[in-house]
Amino acid sequence: MTYCSSMYSPLERVIVKHPNEAFQNQNHLADQWKTFNYLEEPNFKEAVREYSNFIGILEKYVPQIDYLPASPEVGMDSLYAHDPVKFTPAGAIILKSGKKLRQPEAVVYKKFLAEREIAIVGELTGDAVSDGGDIVWLDDKTLVVGRGYRTNDEAIRQLKEMTASFVDEFIVVQLPHDQGEAECLHLMSFISMVDRDLAVVHSPLMPVFFRQLLIERKIQLIEVPKDEYDTLGCNVLALAPRVCVIVSGNASTKKQLLDAGATVYEYKGEEISVKGTGGPTCLTSPVVRN
Repeated sequence: MTYCSSMYSPLERVIVKHPNEAFQNQNHLADQWKTFNYLEEPNFKEAVREYSNFIGILEKYVPQIDYLPASPEVGMDSLYAHDPVKFTPAGAIILKSGKKLRQPEAVVYKKFLAEREIAIVGELTGDAVSDGGDIVWLDDKTLVVGRGYRTNDEAIRQLKEMTASFVDEFIVVQLPHDQGEAECLHLMSFISMVDRDLAVVHSPLMPVFFRQLLIERKIQLIEVPKDEYDTLGCNVLALAPRVCVIVSGNASTKKQLLDAGATVYEYKGEEISVKGTGGPTCLTSPVVRN
């Protein structure tokens, strides 16, 4: 089986985690939201409602949706199923989050993948830390990794080694300090690939060389304004080329996507996305895209 080496090919299998298992209940959220650095305490009932709508969109396109189980070892951030692993054509790489509170998620994930006989090609070891949100397939032979507070040099060295047999070009992008170490800035915070030649970006955070590289490759850039960057307008999940999901309330981003010929689905993501700064790409771990 060929697993995933794209951000935009038709999504056939995805791993998610339901708020029932990640958020558990309102008391759990009241206890945890400050520890996990959320903007506000999510409303549990509303989160479940929002998630139901989000999954409803996924179900239109994705034949297989796998749900991660509840686990006492992990916290509310486990809702964001994208970060503990990254898929390659040969299977999953088990990561180790740069956010210490999230590191136990990798252990739970590894067991989950083994139970479902999903191939694992490697695992970060030693001092290496990396989040899935820092690793982007530009195309099926080009892997881009963000070097920031969540992904360090040792992880980049190991990732390069593990992906050498199926990656022609491995690009490292230095991430800015931006809001600081406590906040989550991933490479995927400012770029989402929606097709091989279409990307949603927030240029003020992009290194010049990387922005120029995208333009040289004839990738059209949809520019997300600052106010919509703050409401996760840059976090766009492609279900297929130019078929995508965004958090509602990002009118400029949506219009530009529509003008570029994309089909755009929206979900209200105040509780499950905005408060935890994790949009639709963060909520999903694509396993197979073909």
